[in-house]
Amino acid sequence: MSKIGINESLTVEFKSDVSRLPDGDIIDAVVAFANTEGGDLYLGVEDNGDITGLHKEHMDTTRLAAFVANKTVPPVPVRTEILDFDKPVLKISVPKQTSVIASSSGKIQRRRLKADGAPENVPMYPYEISSRLSSLNRLDYSAQPVPDASYADLDPIERERLRNIIRTYHGETALLELDDEGLDKSLQFVKQQGGRLIPTYCGLLMIGRSDSLKNYMPTAEAAVQVLEGTDIRVNESFTMPILAAFEKITERFSAWNSSEEIAMGLFRMTIPDYDPRAFREALVNAFCHRDYSILGRVRIQINDEGMTITNPGGFVEGISADNLLEAEPHGRNVALADAMKRIGLAERTGRGIDRIYEGSLLNGRLLPDYSRSTASRVVLFIPKGPTDKAFIRLVSAEQKRLGRSLPIYSLLVLNALKNLSRGSVHDIAEYLKIDETRVRVCLETMAGSGIVEAGGGGRGRYYLLGSEYYRGCDNSTEYVRRKDIDAIRHGELAMQLAKQQGAITRKDVMNLLHVTPPQAYRLLQKLAEEGKLALVGHGAGAKYIVK
Repeated sequence: MSKIGINESLTVEFKSDVSRLPDGDIIDAVVAFANTEGGDLYLGVEDNGDITGLHKEHMDTTRLAAFVANKTVPPVPVRTEILDFDKPVLKISVPKQTSVIASSSGKIQRRRLKADGAPENVPMYPYEISSRLSSLNRLDYSAQPVPDASYADLDPIERERLRNIIRTYHGETALLELDDEGLDKSLQFVKQQGGRLIPTYCGLLMIGRSDSLKNYMPTAEAAVQVLEGTDIRVNESFTMPILAAFEKITERFSAWNSSEEIAMGLFRMTIPDYDPRAFREALVNAFCHRDYSILGRVRIQINDEGMTITNPGGFVEGISADNLLEAEPHGRNVALADAMKRIGLAERTGRGIDRIYEGSLLNGRLLPDYSRSTASRVVLFIPKGPTDKAFIRLVSAEQKRLGRSLPIYSLLVLNALKNLSRGSVHDIAEYLKIDETRVRVCLETMAGSGIVEAGGGGRGRYYLLGSEYYRGCDNSTEYVRRKDIDAIRHGELAMQLAKQQGAITRKDVMNLLHVTPPQAYRLLQKLAEEGKLALVGHGAGAKYIVK
């Protein structure tokens, strides 16, 4: 018996059709695929991959596709195809949907992986429906009114805290001129229902009473942990309004955020372990983009290696760890994010992620890392060190010269050049996973100012950090070795290698100086004309010996 050659997974399902698979089972599988990541359903294949063939009643693919559309709400447009194996197999391709799909009988299912890695279809519960819609940007959970809550569940003390935050962080000053009710309406903290003001989840999260928050939103929990080695210095968990939690967490963070000073000419610059503005944006993101419909907590952990900020709920649709810097900003809780921006806590452009990366780059540290994020949580790790003081001085001097901050992509390109030593536009774009055009513009702009140097031409054009960086590293020899445009130094390096080896070939020069074959040939010819080298042999065996 032949095998289909693939295994079941979250996006692949096998169904036996020897005894004619019931219509309801087909619809259930389609619904589950549509409510997860989409996928392919293979009729006529056993769970172990054996091909046992398609039942004759399922040979009409057009009729089957129409049947699926009629039995799903809203209709799911599947693509059907009969595969030509020893026995026929029907492949039903189900697209991922941007809404919650149900069968016409009212069943709503999704797919998941069991502990052994095998897939299964399970019911989708009401709280999961809200979570699914919010991750697809089809529902703003934070803007929904809280059932059974009243206006008295909002805390006047927390509202005053909010006004102080607007003053401190330079939020919209017009908000300070509004009375309490006007302020709450403007920030979507309440909605009018039946002549009464009812708090929204956004309002309860921002300025709700602690006891009301625990009663109506037990998922709104946060935790702070500080570890030194294996010793636990701080371990607190609490359920309180975001603004109060924000202040409490910031106090703990400030107490453990050490700093060092570096000389900048006649002045000294303070370099913290973690940039406070970057931390603030990361914390805002964790609270704004977490999924409040599921259990879990926003957790901040600081240890010897760095700081980890975790929040329940994976990235929303269209966002991943690889496209964070380029994706159009949009969040799970729009009303909550908007309120955070208007009071001054969050970046008003919606590009708080830029600030998080900038905080590490300006302090000469390793980049933030989102690679441990999963479908159920976002995990941000901000490394603590080491600090590249030469890089800090290079960037600081350039920003002082320009009279403004460097754009985030310029900082990323500079950091890539530091790590790659030298590279082409393609090398850097591939390293950063961003568009080559953007990289080329950044490089040529910075090459014009001298912070970056360019060499070669055409396809061989490459870039490296300017000499100022290597002088700051006390490593000028490294700069000279990598800078290929100095013809005199090239000759010296080639002669040094020739003396060491007794002879030198064109390939040796290419490897030493990273130049093209014609450039290597011209250099060796010049040294021969100057009487320093003599050509011995011809063709592939040609080499130059020291005279």
